[in-house]
Amino acid sequence: MKAVTWHGKRDVRVEEVPDPKIEESTDAVIRVTSTGICGSDLHLYEVLGAFMTEGDILGHEPMGIVEEVGDAVSGIKPGDRVVIPFNISCGHCWMCERGLQSQCETTQVKEQGKGAALLGYTKLYGQVPGGQAEYLRVPQAQYGPIKVPEGPPDERFVYLSDVVPTAWQAVEYANVPKDGTVVVFGLGPIGQMSCRIARHRGAGQVIGVDLVPERLARAREHGALAIDTRDHKDIGEAIRQLTNGRGADSVIDAVGMEAHGAPVGKFAHNLVNLLPQAVGAKITEKAGIDRMSVLYAAIDSVRRGGTISLSGVYGGMVDPMPMMELFDKQVQLRMGQANVRHWLDDIMPVLTADGDPLGVEGFATHKLPLSEAPRAYEIFQKKLDGAQKILLQPAK
Repeated sequence: MKAVTWHGKRDVRVEEVPDPKIEESTDAVIRVTSTGICGSDLHLYEVLGAFMTEGDILGHEPMGIVEEVGDAVSGIKPGDRVVIPFNISCGHCWMCERGLQSQCETTQVKEQGKGAALLGYTKLYGQVPGGQAEYLRVPQAQYGPIKVPEGPPDERFVYLSDVVPTAWQAVEYANVPKDGTVVVFGLGPIGQMSCRIARHRGAGQVIGVDLVPERLARAREHGALAIDTRDHKDIGEAIRQLTNGRGADSVIDAVGMEAHGAPVGKFAHNLVNLLPQAVGAKITEKAGIDRMSVLYAAIDSVRRGGTISLSGVYGGMVDPMPMMELFDKQVQLRMGQANVRHWLDDIMPVLTADGDPLGVEGFATHKLPLSEAPRAYEIFQKKLDGAQKILLQPAK
């Protein structure tokens, strides 16, 4: 089969690789019909190469048709249409039973000190072959796959793999009061969806913050007040002026470790990438540094007694945190990988509702065949051609 494989910084290729097969009784194999490129994939494309192996298959946002199931899989059968969550969870361990599927103890990557294994995401998370491919082996298929109805296009459901539950959890963790104000830093796919979900769930004012004109325009189209960081020397003060001088009730950081406009962090990332892989990995694990400007802005922008929700991925170990300010302002801070299956009962009625209330159909700015994956990564990473969300379609 053909699959998107990693070969180094900004070097992904579409290559022939062996077809996946059933390896455990809890496995399934699906034929992938749509698969997204995530902002987290760009971390692999740019700064997390020290944890990759040449030839790794990328991707963690797939859906498709079941081809084959193992003997222990009874909830799905060949021919079913399914979405595959990015975190691989068993559904029956202590963590899964408490709605913490991203911490699944059955698939936990203990040798790396991490939580549940993830599809297509580095040695740190199990190095499981990903879903940017024609076919995918799905571990823990007795629980993970989400069966979806026939009829609506893939776009109605494919974002169940990551984007919608990640944004839903970000809004939930932000604890937005009814009719309250939420600020969303970063208007990539997760930030855009967080804005839409916050409005859908009753936020009074949604403020989106970014510096990419196309992203700002898109947020405005869906009812957010969009602020261009280039127009304000002090973004925290700009937000206080919009919130009676207090700051926002809730802030969502949907940016993470690769924030634009943070030259020191960018230099550190690039320096690590120049080192031998084993050395770079050890430095990142023990002395990594992120681009922290957005998190600092979030802390500045939230009101006293407010909540910050982190959905952007951070990886540093020595990032300086303004603990005095966090303590003095009595800020609540919540974060973590999305527990995809935990939010399913809340999300599915919204996705199947008439009128497409979250605007998932049309959310992708680009739909490209799998063969164009290298170009897709380039335009997404460089923000070219208006690329804000890209779906790869292996069958095209």
